[in-house]
Amino acid sequence: MDAKLLEILVCPVCKGPLYYDKGRQELICRGDRLAFAVKDGIPVMLESEARELPAEEEVGK
Repeated sequence: MDAKLLEILVCPVCKGPLYYDKGRQELICRGDRLAFAVKDGIPVMLESEARELPAEEEVGK
């Protein structure tokens, strides 16, 4: 994931910052507990396509 792109991307729901989980290839919104997939280097920033993070799943730091 390009660092410059990560600096300007925000959560489409709350407009908050995103954390990049390299292992899962996802952009994580800690506030909304949503994970947005990164497919072939392209973030899929659609709320309808986001994965909800269960309460027991640790959100990256």
